[in-house]
This record gives sequence, structure tokens and C-alpha cells, in this order.
Amino acid sequence: MNPQVDPVELTRALVRMNTVNRDGQGDETPCIEHLAALLRPAGFACRIVEFAPRRASLVARLGGDPARPALAFTGHVDVVPLGAAPWRHDPFGAEIVDGKLYGRGSSDMKSGVAAFVAAVLAEADAIAAGAGVVLIVTAGEESGCEGAIDVARRPELNEMLANVGALVVAEPTGNRPLAAHKGALWLRARASGTTAHGSMPERGDNAIYKLAPALLALRDFDFGVAEHALMGRPTLNVGLIQGGLNINSVPDAAHFTLDIRTVAGQDHAALRQRLQTLLGPQIALEDVLDTASVFTDPQHPWMRFVTELCTPGEAPGSVAYFTDAAILRARLDDAPTVILGPGEAHMAHQTDEYCLVERIVAATGFYRRILADWRTRA
Repeated sequence: MNPQVDPVELTRALVRMNTVNRDGQGDETPCIEHLAALLRPAGFACRIVEFAPRRASLVARLGGDPARPALAFTGHVDVVPLGAAPWRHDPFGAEIVDGKLYGRGSSDMKSGVAAFVAAVLAEADAIAAGAGVVLIVTAGEESGCEGAIDVARRPELNEMLANVGALVVAEPTGNRPLAAHKGALWLRARASGTTAHGSMPERGDNAIYKLAPALLALRDFDFGVAEHALMGRPTLNVGLIQGGLNINSVPDAAHFTLDIRTVAGQDHAALRQRLQTLLGPQIALEDVLDTASVFTDPQHPWMRFVTELCTPGEAPGSVAYFTDAAILRARLDDAPTVILGPGEAHMAHQTDEYCLVERIVAATGFYRRILADWRTRA
């Protein structure tokens, strides 16, 4: 008999585990091991892989007919830091108050992971006899999809990740299906100079001054692409500037960061070259993150089914944030992808983050319906 799991209680259990990802450091392993312990008794083959000590991801597969494509679900269990503002509710207490489950990661996105784990456990017998299911639960998403990158690079996971026909990403959408998200190109722009005493600036070469014309050139940067029907326009933001040693020295190094969000069809390599030409030879560009956009035609039959199931009469939307699908989709043969999860997108990374309990229950039901449909479709 397959184990039955309450998705709300599983969400609470996951939220109570401190998986804060701070500057690329965290501890997701207990969370991952807890999920694997639930899945193995139902027949799932589970592989736990680490990209750093205590930074583990899980790939689990059940069933079915190798000639039929499997349905995949993905989500991450790392969460962002708590921030400076005080919380009214214990961020790791998983309290339920007035239908809201509070805690860091409740919306982004442990509720989504809990919902799809509960769904596949409830449907395990049918999954084993059908096309099969793959679960990819990652660490390190919040610091640049580190876990997904690690999973995608591992040849020992080839068999478990083979023949996937569609992907559900359980990021917070309030149970509204999304067909797309923007790509991300993060760059660091560096300038070098020569240090000297601040009272004798003529003896130095000020690196900060070299940033100024580059920053002004970027302020009105024209991507030269048409607005995308779902994703809108690409964006560019300078998020950080650093430079200098102290107040009375000429800075010999300075840099700023670029957060660029792209739409489907944009070539990141060509865009990077345009930026390098614009900024000139005194600025050196370094890659920080390069993830593609994700887009599935809203008229794709499977996307139309999911959209009609969850939001009858509405068209699927898009979001500006990126997900692990940007990394995993290429490994999964560019499978049609829907972003669909119970969390509240506006609560992601917020103080007193919460998820509506009713949405967790509803998401589990939607995932079960998607699984049942997949058995007839694959």
C-alpha cells in the first residue's frame, strides 16, 4: 500500500527545516533526505546528488513504459534569508492562522514541492503502470540554479532524465498556469586603474571614473527587439556598484553588475558582444549567470489542457523571474513546460511570507488531474 501524505502537513514539515541559502551557502540535505524517505516506499528510484557539502538535490523516477515519455515535476527547497525586518510569525514555525501557512519558503516554494510529492504518492500505482514520472527537487536555486546546473551536467542521471514529454515547474503562481518566463543574463563589468594617495590623484588612474561613461551609456540601452506577446520587453538593471579602498586613496579597481532579463528569441552571446562594444575596451565583462528564457506555445494541446483545467476561459501568462526550467529544459529535450504552483508570487522573499492552505490542497488536486490526463496522452 502506497504511503499517503497530507500536502499541508508536508509543507509544514519542509518549512520547519532551515534551508536558507545565504551567499551560496546552505543546508538542503535534511529536506532532500526527508522527501526521498517518503518516495522510496512507493517504489520511486531515488538518487541524491551533492554539488557541495550539505547541498543536495534529488532526482526520483517511478514507472513506467520506457517507450512512452514521462511527466516531470521540478521545484527547489532552498529559501532566501529572512531580511532585517522582524517577523510576526516564526519563519520556521509553519503556523497556520486564518487559512494562511506562514514561514520562509511557504510560497517560494516548499508548498509546490509538497503538493507534487503528495500527488505522485497518491497516484503511485497508476504511475507505475503508465508512462512514468520524474521528480527533480533542487538545492541552490536562489543563488543561480546551482543545483539544477549540477543535475543537468551529471551523466549518471542520463537514464533517469531520459524521455520526458512535459515539465511542471511548481514555482508560486497562485495556481494560475504560466507558459513562459524571461531569460537572465547577469554580467559583472570591471574597470582597472592605478592606486595613489588621495591628495595626489594625478599619480593614479581612477577606476571609478571609467565606470561613469559606461553607466550612462547603459541608461538608455536599446535592445532592438520587438515586444514579445507574452513576455513583454527585455529589461536591464544596474544593481550594484563597488570600488575603492578608502576615502583617501585613488581606486585601482571598480565594478558594477548588470541584471538583464531577455525574451524568447534573443541571442545572449550576440547581446553580450553588443554590450562589450558599447562599453568599450576599458570595461571587461564577466559572466555571472546565463539562463535561457522558457516559452511554450499557449496553443500547444497539453498547455491548453492545463490552462483550461486550472483557469477555464483564461489565457496562460508569463513572469519576469527565472526558474530551474531554464537549465533543466534543455536536458529534457525542450519539453513543453508549464509554471504552476500554489504559492503566492507576491509573497516570495517577503517578511511574514505565507501560502494559502486552500491553494496547497487545490494544487495537489490539479497535479493529480494532470497525472491522470498524462496517462491517456503519453
